[in-house]
Amino acid sequence: MELPKFNETFLPILEVLSDGTTIKGRDLVRIVEERFYSNLPKELLEQKTKSGDRLIENRIAWGKSYLKKGGLVYYPQRGYVQITDKGKSVKPENVSLSDIQSNVITFYEPENKTRSQPEFKSDASPQDLIDSGFEQIEREVKNELLSKLKEVDPYAFEKIILILLHKMGYGDFIETAKSGDGGIDGIINEDQLGLEKIYIQAKRYSDNKVRETDIRNFIGAMSGDTRKGIFVTTSAFDEKAKTKARDAHHTIILINGPKLVDLMHKLNVGVQTKNYYEVKAVDNDFFDSEEI
Repeated sequence: MELPKFNETFLPILEVLSDGTTIKGRDLVRIVEERFYSNLPKELLEQKTKSGDRLIENRIAWGKSYLKKGGLVYYPQRGYVQITDKGKSVKPENVSLSDIQSNVITFYEPENKTRSQPEFKSDASPQDLIDSGFEQIEREVKNELLSKLKEVDPYAFEKIILILLHKMGYGDFIETAKSGDGGIDGIINEDQLGLEKIYIQAKRYSDNKVRETDIRNFIGAMSGDTRKGIFVTTSAFDEKAKTKARDAHHTIILINGPKLVDLMHKLNVGVQTKNYYEVKAVDNDFFDSEEI
């Protein structure tokens, strides 16, 4: 199951408005969601856009906007929506969704005929296109970041992990000796006062997976003053390693390559912000205010 695309909300919107009632825009979005999409899984309905809006509401709102520009609905007064005669003529039983799409999308025809007409995916709203673009850039950055991590000096990799954990809010960290450290690459304080310590093991692997023996050695190297550890790798953990960590009397957190770059990307470790883009939307509260 997946959320409806913005163009798949056309017919539900028109059906809600089919009796000619004037409905407040926000109420229309709510009614369409409750009537047609309330049976979707909660995790789908709670999905959000990159800007933090609920994705289902965003797509219904874009559907309404497209229908308005296509002349199938209009705004009789500020903040309200009503179906037009053109919209009433659209019948689900004899008009295909593609017909509605081609009818509505024509509002993109530029007023200046000398300008080229932009191309849009038929099932992606402008917000979907923005989010898709950001997701593609994010994937490429994370892939490049993981490649960089696999190339750095092993000792530098250990230092990067300690810097990341410090960024995550843990206390001061101590790098262990470069040799004879017994499988411990660093020690961090769980709190700023150093009342609890966490041992760190960092393995920079290109392809090899972390095995059960690696986890066993890590557990054995942890001294009696801590029962907590974090094992980080640029690759992955095999199933026996996961089982060993899960069944250990110690609390051991496993961080694989994808999880590692997710954390680094989120906390700006090894990456930098290149550009800022500001996307604006009409402030409906402003226009609904009694002060104007």
